[in-house]
Amino acid sequence: MRHPDEPAGSIPRPAPGGDMLDGLAVCASVVCMIHCLALPLLLAALPALTAWFDPGETFHVAVLAFAIPTSALALIGGWRSHRATPPLLLGASGLVLMTLGIVFGGRAALETALSVSGSLMLAFAHVANWRNRATHPAAAA
Repeated sequence: MRHPDEPAGSIPRPAPGGDMLDGLAVCASVVCMIHCLALPLLLAALPALTAWFDPGETFHVAVLAFAIPTSALALIGGWRSHRATPPLLLGASGLVLMTLGIVFGGRAALETALSVSGSLMLAFAHVANWRNRATHPAAAA
């Protein structure tokens, strides 16, 4: 339903809460990718930092514990609004890859590949969800 101040031909805007969750999730995915790609390079370049800073596996579990509910709320809420399943499936696949990254934590190259791939898929899912929310009217109740 459009707001009384919006012109008749305008595209309806999604609820601001969903946009905020998708935006937060995209930012979290970018931070995850920076962590996965840049931190190992930084620690290799400055070995003294490894004695001072080692987030360990707890960091990855905490990020996933944040990503799962945030993504579920945003992607399921978006699906309820626009009924497009690709963002939901892409996001779920990204979360599965991120989880597998934790499972294979002892194998650095595999962990990084899975985590970065999962983060990219999750970020793309949230961007697609964001776009679908903006271009499709809310589903009829």
